[in-house]
Amino acid sequence: MNDTEIVRAGVAELTGWIHEGRVNVAEIAEAVIARIEAVNPAVNAIVRLDADRVRRDARTLDALRASGATIGPLHGIPYTVKELTPVAGVPHTLGVEMLRGNVARDDAIVVRRLKAAGGLYLGQTNTAEFGYGPVTRNRLYGTTRNPWNPELTVGGSSGGAAAAVSSGFGPVAEGTDAGGSIRVPASLTGVVGFKPGTGVIPQTLLPQRFSTHLTHGLMGRSVDDVSRVLAAVAGPDPRDPLGLPVAWTPAEGHDLTGWRIAWSPDLGLNSDGLVADPEVTALCRSAVDAFAELGAEVVEDRPGWEQVGEATWAGVIVPSLAAVRGLIDWTTMRGRLDDELIDLVLGTDVLGLADVARGEVLRGRVWDAFAEFMGPHRLLVSPTTTVAAFGSDAFAPPGLDGRPLRDRLLGWALTHPFNLTTTPVVSVPCGVTGDGRPVGLQIAGRLHADADVLAAAAAFETVRPWRDRTPPL
Repeated sequence: MNDTEIVRAGVAELTGWIHEGRVNVAEIAEAVIARIEAVNPAVNAIVRLDADRVRRDARTLDALRASGATIGPLHGIPYTVKELTPVAGVPHTLGVEMLRGNVARDDAIVVRRLKAAGGLYLGQTNTAEFGYGPVTRNRLYGTTRNPWNPELTVGGSSGGAAAAVSSGFGPVAEGTDAGGSIRVPASLTGVVGFKPGTGVIPQTLLPQRFSTHLTHGLMGRSVDDVSRVLAAVAGPDPRDPLGLPVAWTPAEGHDLTGWRIAWSPDLGLNSDGLVADPEVTALCRSAVDAFAELGAEVVEDRPGWEQVGEATWAGVIVPSLAAVRGLIDWTTMRGRLDDELIDLVLGTDVLGLADVARGEVLRGRVWDAFAEFMGPHRLLVSPTTTVAAFGSDAFAPPGLDGRPLRDRLLGWALTHPFNLTTTPVVSVPCGVTGDGRPVGLQIAGRLHADADVLAAAAAFETVRPWRDRTPPL
């Protein structure tokens, strides 16, 4: 196999080639290292690569297979880890200059499982500072740029992971999602981004062990890539009190006959200051026809939820950031951290306990509306973001310039409602704008219906194939 074939191969292809003896892990490692060294300077997706370690690990994996020992389901599959997720012995900075010397003592649960499955760890990918933002930039590592056009943003906060997969730095990447941090970058870079239901992949990222809006997730060049890795990392762990007591069992088949699928161009979030590009909406609406081709009934409808943005703001964002309010004197951080992050944290002083409690009540009402709506609907489909990628130096699309910080955070992504509901959701590429910017379609399912979401996404790929479309790098 040549290097181009290797770096563009999916999990299933690489696994097959390894078992057939057509390629070994050391050859995979060399191809991916060469790709990273050639392309990463233009995109800044991977912020830490230890090529010697990758080569040593690859030789160890090859020796294990040569010995006749049982090998894992991800044997030799290259993957990256987001800078928010700890890897033992590796600097763990959260994208923050003041944590430059911090080194992780232990692997995150998801990392342990990736290693145990035989995956080939490549390195860490860039993130927004503390993972808070909708774009991927920080003063420690700089800005991650879009492989489709380096002048454009990749979104955030798992933008390094998305850019890595899009650029051919391995077929899969780990990320985290607390409001759209996997799905937004996936949409803007033309890859698959899956946020599982809370508890499917155990996590202990925050000291607040009961943060139901946050989860690890996965990115890949195809739904199959994501499903195969999910099978290796899903399942309960006693350290996560929210973990679900079931392992991942993927759904099979691509027949959606009898499924009732709702389509909404905006999820009813216009009252939250939403801006939308008509071209993005039109591309997504056209893509929804694929579900009808697969046998589903498609209707235009949405949940009757209200004040979703306020529920996200007061019920999730503010309480989460309040946990770091006392770590440092944030008033002295101008010039060392992003101004928007500082404003967000200092803004936690403004909302009182009554406001946060009201946010929780609103979140409950959002759930009630969603649960009622999903009774007759198997899936809810929408654009992932209402705009395509914008300038790499901007915090939000130009249409939100001068608007309050809450609008600039929430006014262009349709992702955060499904962090409120804790339910599974995936973004799949569905087209490109006239000037070549990828657009993502968001597919959301019922509570604990991860299998439905990925089955529908896999079915969509059969009639709207994307994987062979690659950025011009």
